[in-house]
Amino acid sequence: MSVAATGHELAEPLRAAFGEAALSADDGAVYVAPGSIAEVCAYLRDDPALDFAMLNSLTAVDYVECFEVVYRLTSLRRNATCVVKTRVYGRDDPALPTVSGVWRGAVLQEREVYDLMGVRFEGHPDLRRILTWEGFEGHPLRRDYLEPPLPYTWPHGG
Repeated sequence: MSVAATGHELAEPLRAAFGEAALSADDGAVYVAPGSIAEVCAYLRDDPALDFAMLNSLTAVDYVECFEVVYRLTSLRRNATCVVKTRVYGRDDPALPTVSGVWRGAVLQEREVYDLMGVRFEGHPDLRRILTWEGFEGHPLRRDYLEPPLPYTWPHGG
């Protein structure tokens, strides 16, 4: 069974390498500034002490006031896993740098998040819909897709 690296364990080397790009951490994840996500992910992959060479999954959650994009990573050599999160504010054109240059497996996963949630990945080699058809209006997993968003309070006070 894999050992889960806590966000606190990841925050130390990330703060040393990127300063304020590592925004916060808890037991489950480290939170990264949206503009730094690609560089941080490349560091997590390339640093021999971390070696998170595999992207397990990339998904997003709609908290109404922001989208939280979640990256689950694995180090096969170290038998470890971790979670990296970033928050994108604004509903009109939420965007993040792509991590498809870090992990090729991100290409389809970023397309899925784009299609279903509307988060655009800047620099993506082929960002187009993957589950709905071209011309489909809206993004079906957004909270406001069929009706106005439900009242929601951010659980982490951010």
